[in-house]
Amino acid sequence: MHIAILTFTFSLPGCSSLKEKRQRVGGLHERFGRNPAVAVCESGELNRHDASQWSFVVVGMTKREVEALCSQIEDKVQTTVEGRIMDVVREFL
Repeated sequence: MHIAILTFTFSLPGCSSLKEKRQRVGGLHERFGRNPAVAVCESGELNRHDASQWSFVVVGMTKREVEALCSQIEDKVQTTVEGRIMDVVREFL
């Protein structure tokens, strides 16, 4: 079993409320949480309007499978989040 943690830090310029923040990034949990190999949560910057941090825990039988799923998540996040990705950290346990 292989496990990776993928953490994104976002800047959300012009975001003026937590409600607007949820609208911009809240769909991440719905999009990726359906996959049984992925757990996702907002892991930081919970009370800031203009920033957010999200972590994805990805599991798989092979490292290649986990890396492929992490790459799919990165690609999808880049095209769906209405904000700037400031940092992406991928670590394997």
